[in-house]
Parts: sequence; C-alpha cells; structure tokens
Amino acid sequence: MDYFQRIGLLSSIDAEEVKQSIQKLESFLHAQGRDVVYEQKTAELVGWKVEKPLEINEFLESIDLVVVIGGDGSILSACRKIASSNVPLLGINLGRLGFLTDITPDEIELRVAPVLAGEFKQTERTMLSTSITRNGREIGTGTALNDVVLHPGMSVRMMEFELYVDGEFVYSQRSDGLIVATPTGSTAYALSAGGPLICPEIDAMVCVPLNPHTLSSRPIVLHGDSEIEIRVNSKHELHPSVTCDGQDDLITEPGDKILIKKHQHIISLIHPKDNNFYKVSRSKLGWGSRLGVKKER
Repeated sequence: MDYFQRIGLLSSIDAEEVKQSIQKLESFLHAQGRDVVYEQKTAELVGWKVEKPLEINEFLESIDLVVVIGGDGSILSACRKIASSNVPLLGINLGRLGFLTDITPDEIELRVAPVLAGEFKQTERTMLSTSITRNGREIGTGTALNDVVLHPGMSVRMMEFELYVDGEFVYSQRSDGLIVATPTGSTAYALSAGGPLICPEIDAMVCVPLNPHTLSSRPIVLHGDSEIEIRVNSKHELHPSVTCDGQDDLITEPGDKILIKKHQHIISLIHPKDNNFYKVSRSKLGWGSRLGVKKER
C-alpha cells in the first residue's frame, strides 16, 4: 500500500545546498508518482518557477505529509507553523546535530522510498505553550517543541524568581534562569545545562536551573500534565526574556507571571524504520559502542 500521495515541501534556509536537495527531492517524488506542493516562502527561495505555491494555511490543508529541508532549527520553526494541522512531518537533515532529522540529502532515494511504501515509524511529540501575565492581563504567548527558557537577556547579573508546580511552591532561586523542556528538548539546551535525557515517548517535562547560586539546585522531572508557574521577583531591576525554542523572545518585567504547560496539539514525526532513540544518541553524543562491534554508520 502506498502512503502520502500529496507531499508538501517546506524550508526557511536560503542556501545552495538547500536548493539542490529540494530539486533532488522533487524529482524523486515525481518519479514515485507523488504530487508535490510548495509552501509560498519556500517557492520564493528555490530560484526556479513553481506552479501554484500556497500560503501556509492552504498549504497544510492540501497535503498529507510535510517534508522539511534543513537542520533541527528548521524543524522547530516548522513545528510551530504546523502545530494545529495534524499533518505528519519528515525531516531532511542539512544541519550539524540532527536529533529530529534522520535522512541526509545523499540518502533521499534510499530512505524516503520505504517511507512512501509504508515502512516507517511515527512518534508523537508533545509541545509546550507559555503565556506571560502582567497585573492580571496576558501580554504575550509562545509555543515550543524543545524548550521554554527564562534568562536575563543582555544582562550578566543573576535573576531571582519563584517556581510553582500545580499551584504548589517549589523553591525560590537566584540563578541565570530556568529551562523548561519537553522530552524532545531534553537533548538540546537542557542537556548542555546538565539535565537528563528523557525518552521521547515519555509524558514528562523537565525543569533545569541555569547556573544556580546553590549546589543543592538540581533538575526536576515532572509529569507532562503539570502546570508550571514562574514568578519574576518584583524587587530587582532586571527585565528577563522568555525564549521559545531559541527563536522568539518575550520580555518580562519584575512581578510578571510565566505559565508553562503542555500544548493542546502534538507533532507527529515520521522516521525511517531503523530509527531508534539510543542509536541516534550514540551517534550524536559520541557514546561508545560495544567492544568488538563495528562502528555504526
């Protein structure tokens, strides 16, 4: 049985390598008898005439699979765009790490063909939604697949804040901020800050302090349905930023409240059938292989 008849191409990177990969992918998909649909901004990047490119909303209504060409940053950006569409996503990796993208441009024919034939894995990834309230009024919102980060912005001074989970006080802290990450985001900024790796299928989120001013502060793994509230200390002069997936900044003021919880929508990622979390972690993080076993490609 064939899968995914109308395939949408999406990218946000204006680079020759991206154009070559898109051209290669389009030719392959046409050879497989698939319809190829371009998102409007992607069509403007490629440098050749594209028939009937579509704005993002109409684009998502017209396809049954979106292929994103780029690195993990491109995937994160795409996930925020498609969050409410229920369209699954497949990534072609042109980046360095590629925790979310499994296929390189050289492997398009070899690894996309089985996906079109129904030989694939599908994982459901939770997202986070955040909102900031000031004097009881909502002044900003954001969505993240990886993480929501509270940080001091341009300042090098420590900030002070209080953390609440499901209405219960957890701690007050002086630090450089706090990372709230999904299992998907546990391999990103949270990992660099000393957080644990969390299998993507686990319904959880993790709070990881950034350079806390006490050795007793440690990452906390929470249930995925937890509601996190961060209260920015009203007595200091800093205006910390809240960043979603490192791409959107929301500026806070002393006394603001930041609410973070599971997003109402999930992202469906399509992977080749041989994909698994531990194999990817070994490859990307340089973990050792078993003695006597040839190194995996």
